[in-house]
Amino acid sequence: MDKPQRGYWCECWTEDSTDETGPALRASFDAYSAAQADRWIAVALRTLSPALDADASQEAWTWLYDGRVATRKALIRAEPCEVSVTHASTRIAWTIRPVLFLPLARGQCSERPACLHCFTRDSAP
Repeated sequence: MDKPQRGYWCECWTEDSTDETGPALRASFDAYSAAQADRWIAVALRTLSPALDADASQEAWTWLYDGRVATRKALIRAEPCEVSVTHASTRIAWTIRPVLFLPLARGQCSERPACLHCFTRDSAP
């Protein structure tokens, strides 16, 4: 990949309403198509649904049967999306945002920045 590439940044967050620590990032994923992005959520929901309470399981299957198409269409229009279920006091939310992935430098240039030598493995905090 030597040019910027369009894709989607996907995250899974949880937040317990009885806990004051706030949301916690549980997973992230870089997808290169709308299908790949919504499939990531679909696999997670299918995997989790047997462990969810009845209401949360219903929310999951409603999105899988009815909401997934709308999510895919929104992603194709480059709109951010969120899918969430609430199990007991915990809200689980998956977010998908359109992004532009930039290529990383592969160290092929002959001159390195001067600050490179200021940092070694042992000097990291």
